[in-house]
Amino acid sequence: MNTTPQSYACWLGYDLVNPQTSQDQIKRYLEKICVRSQGLIVDSIKEELTRAAEGLLGGKPEFVNSPQEAGLVVSLIKDMPGQCGKGLEESVELSDEGFCLRNCTGAAGKTLIAARTERGLLYGVFAFLRKLRLGELGEELTIVENPKSPVRMINHWDNMDGSIERGYAGKSIFWENNGLTSNLSRVEDYARLLASLGINSISVNNVNVHQVETHLIGERLPFVERLADIFRRWGIQVFLSINYASPIEVGGLETADPLDPRVEAWWAERADYIYSRIPDFGGFVVKADSEHRPGPFTYDRDHAQGANVLARALRPHGGLVIWRCFVYNCMQDWRDYQTDRARAAYDNFMPLDGKFESNVLLQIKNGPMDFQIREPVSPLFGGLSQTNQVLELQITQEYTGQQIDLCYLVPMWKEVLDFDTYAKGEGSTVKQIVAGKVFPQEHSGIAAVVNVGDDLNWTGHALAQANLYGYGRLCWDTDLSSERIADEWIRLTFGGDEQVVEVVSKMLLKSREIYENYTTPLGIGWMVNPGHHYGPNIDGYEYDRWGTYHRADRDAIGVDRTVKNGTGYAGQYHSPNAEMYESKETCPDELLLFFHRVAYTEKLKSGKTLIQHIYDTHFEGVEQVEWLITQWDSLEGKIDQVTFENVAERLQRQLKNAIEWRDVVNTYFYRKSGIPDEKGRKIY
Repeated sequence: MNTTPQSYACWLGYDLVNPQTSQDQIKRYLEKICVRSQGLIVDSIKEELTRAAEGLLGGKPEFVNSPQEAGLVVSLIKDMPGQCGKGLEESVELSDEGFCLRNCTGAAGKTLIAARTERGLLYGVFAFLRKLRLGELGEELTIVENPKSPVRMINHWDNMDGSIERGYAGKSIFWENNGLTSNLSRVEDYARLLASLGINSISVNNVNVHQVETHLIGERLPFVERLADIFRRWGIQVFLSINYASPIEVGGLETADPLDPRVEAWWAERADYIYSRIPDFGGFVVKADSEHRPGPFTYDRDHAQGANVLARALRPHGGLVIWRCFVYNCMQDWRDYQTDRARAAYDNFMPLDGKFESNVLLQIKNGPMDFQIREPVSPLFGGLSQTNQVLELQITQEYTGQQIDLCYLVPMWKEVLDFDTYAKGEGSTVKQIVAGKVFPQEHSGIAAVVNVGDDLNWTGHALAQANLYGYGRLCWDTDLSSERIADEWIRLTFGGDEQVVEVVSKMLLKSREIYENYTTPLGIGWMVNPGHHYGPNIDGYEYDRWGTYHRADRDAIGVDRTVKNGTGYAGQYHSPNAEMYESKETCPDELLLFFHRVAYTEKLKSGKTLIQHIYDTHFEGVEQVEWLITQWDSLEGKIDQVTFENVAERLQRQLKNAIEWRDVVNTYFYRKSGIPDEKGRKIY
């Protein structure tokens, strides 16, 4: 699609400035700059400061050697000039990736960006430029920030033929025709976008590793080496998703048994080879024994044995194994009421707690199913206490509108991060666990399946950029609010027009509720067209092998996951969560159908019957999409025309989708229950 540089630049459009920030102030910071370090990342820092000065001042900055001449000093703590750095080492606590922004003592008008490492300096510079553009740099300036999540990772599900599994914004920005893209400048721009959010890790190929991609750890490694050269300059380590059967398919062995000495030796040799070409290689991402992918189950081995052979190969090089917990029976008999897909991750991995090597991280989806618009938090968070953990989120909107429908995901992620597991009493939240604060973990963090493609606005739907921005900001600071993140993104992307800020903020913050209203009710999930997962198909997965059932009949809907009468899933949580979910009376309505079977005539906490709630929310959802359209239309002339038309077109497609969902869902349940809408609205 055609777009403007503003859409391509995302939140790094340095032509946009808070109107309260004076040119004199910008000039003070960016006219003369002293950078007192050297290295690849420092070169990137200088490039970014140059871009900022060109955008905000209309000219290049002068890089000077003397801090006394500069308005902005960028320095590692060990290289700091005397007056600027006086007392800094003793007064602030900085991690390796943290930074400090402060006005220099005894040097009027001079500002310091300080850190222990080049990567910390990079994050400090981006934070400084963000705060400058937002008008948040006052005369009294002391800001110290350390990232809350040690691992802050982006997962790409890109294939080397250029396709993207669950990609909704064009083709891969890395791969084309089973080779590397010809447009590496776009990869460089992407690395900048990620670095501006503090992302420090990226996997560049699909977790479902196909035949061609299997050889990325072999003959095709030079492609990865070239990508690593680009990302290295922006403080980002490259990981690869690997095929567990690689010893067979790449190495020519007849087995991939993790306990076979030949297999262990092969992985060690392979790791040595990779690190000889990419010394800062991050490690492996692994989907094993899941949805027909090969794994240790083939050899009657468990996941710890499977992961540990890889971990031992990577450990001498400092590499990590990120082992996904998305493991379940995908050949379930729909007639079987005892097998519960929601239980699977916990049942598979809890018995192995404490058995993984110290450089293995279990990557756990936010919920027990698969990135639905509403589901409970995975009980593995708070369950595992002796194993490194990574929270897995999905930025790409597989089940949440596919970047056609507007759905700002940050409020959902905040619910997950703020969820209290009570694993060690009150305050054992998911965000504290992934920060490594609740259990002893050598490594922890957050990863997410990304939403970018080669559409020139990166995300297909221009407003879907807010999800990528929001993910990165939450990784850095899990305490940020959804409102704060939305406000930042809007101002940095569209400027400081208060009508634009107010309207787009309202649209974003209501969008998750709107999408949920016209799709699946009260946590039951799914009800989508099989395969591509867009649009309603109530029984699409009801009689199949995937284990995603709603069990609706003429009287009731929902899956009983109680300990007393159901699958026992509710018992996987710590008290008091287990008791809260066990009882209909205390279970939150928004998750009621996930945990309980409920008659259509039963009343919810709102006072409405279940069936009337279904009717009302689906009618309301369509009306709310019409409201979104009205809101966006009010901004015509205030948003660049290409972006305006892009969003307007997506909203019209969303309205069509919402109407289809409303009519299919309401008709289905009217025909099942025979209970009419008490308001007499049209149901087919």
